[in-house]
Amino acid sequence: MTTEPTALSLDISQVMRHLPHRYPFLLVDRVLEVIPGKTIRAIKNVTINEPFFPGHFPHRPVMPGVIILEALAQAAGILAFQTAGVLPNENSKLYFVGIDGARFRRPVVPGDQLILKAEFKRAMRGIWKFSTSAEVDGVEVCCADMMVAPEAKG
Repeated sequence: MTTEPTALSLDISQVMRHLPHRYPFLLVDRVLEVIPGKTIRAIKNVTINEPFFPGHFPHRPVMPGVIILEALAQAAGILAFQTAGVLPNENSKLYFVGIDGARFRRPVVPGDQLILKAEFKRAMRGIWKFSTSAEVDGVEVCCADMMVAPEAKG
């Protein structure tokens, strides 16, 4: 008889132990639920104080799509470390190695709360693949398949 992995939640200090990113590039505020080897649901609160809004765009602040993708990658990174059973250190890094099928369905603006979702698909030859999506108020705003890998040595 196999046991299902237990769902965990992570506060901001626990998130910071799982990611090397810091202000202004730490984009996961809280993990609502992570089931190692399966899925993660996390939060990114979008505020007018974000450093990219004054230039994107001055009269209609819109969160850049690449920043949404980065937030999704950070959530997937937490899922990867949880799945591997590793608490990363200063030498543990995961990098994008591919993004496929990225779609942006509507703008994300200050005041929105992004729900970041990632589902583990497979690991092969050191590359981890995830299906990701971001939602605001239950409506998908972005989705993409992502591949990440640890830093190559040598």
